[in-house]
Amino acid sequence: MRVASIHTYPVKGCRRIDRYTARVEPWGLDGDRRWLIVDENGIGLTQRQHRELVTIRPVPRPGGLTLDAPGLAPLDLAEPTHGEAIQVRVFKGRPLSPVRAAGPEADDWLKRLLGRPARLVWLGDPAVNHVPWPVPDGSGAEVSFADGTPLLLANAASLDAFNDWLRESGSAEGPLPMIQFRPNVVISGAAPWVEGEWVGRWIRIGTAVFHGVNECGRCLVSTIDQETGQRGREPLRMLAARRNIDRKLRFGLQMTVRAEPGGPSRDGRTISVGDTVEVLD
Repeated sequence: MRVASIHTYPVKGCRRIDRYTARVEPWGLDGDRRWLIVDENGIGLTQRQHRELVTIRPVPRPGGLTLDAPGLAPLDLAEPTHGEAIQVRVFKGRPLSPVRAAGPEADDWLKRLLGRPARLVWLGDPAVNHVPWPVPDGSGAEVSFADGTPLLLANAASLDAFNDWLRESGSAEGPLPMIQFRPNVVISGAAPWVEGEWVGRWIRIGTAVFHGVNECGRCLVSTIDQETGQRGREPLRMLAARRNIDRKLRFGLQMTVRAEPGGPSRDGRTISVGDTVEVLD
């Protein structure tokens, strides 16, 4: 089994960056979901409310990023290390996270795109952020603005099997691309759905070791085409029929970053396309 692709999402809910290699930090891959768009009440906005988020292309650079979207001039932003200190919630009812506001120029840019007041914020120190919802005891999760765990692993063979189900059903939708599931790491060379057997196990990828926490329960965002913003019924309809496990529609494996017992620290570790994926005893 090997890594087929790596993806990070600099601004939560916006377009991906395709990577060849990524540094592994305690809160996930470097640069992944360190920025968040919130409403006037400090609650995170998602593609559920604004499918326009798929059109925002964040391009990271050292010390900042550029935002680009159709119809708007690109906006270059520095990390607001001395910006206004505020607290926001990734989701309504979740713990507060201390962040820095990117400033009025970014907020005006977002308002023109979304047609409503919005603010861009930056998480300068993910280590002080709260996990946005409960995770299993002992998972050791540290996250930035990720949902529940820092990383999502997806299996190319599982997607192939899923698309076979769509084709056999005569569905007008599909085949679905992997990016519709917004994974961080995609693997090849594994059996379909074998990642479900990795819950509670150690997984070595490159020079890093991860812990399989749970198979990922999918939400409405997975029905949104990540290129166009159009919404369909899949994959939720087929997952409800074929992958409804413990009342969750499962696709992909949620993982935390863990050092191998007795192994090296988490500093300086990387994963790259082509790396071997090994499930440890």
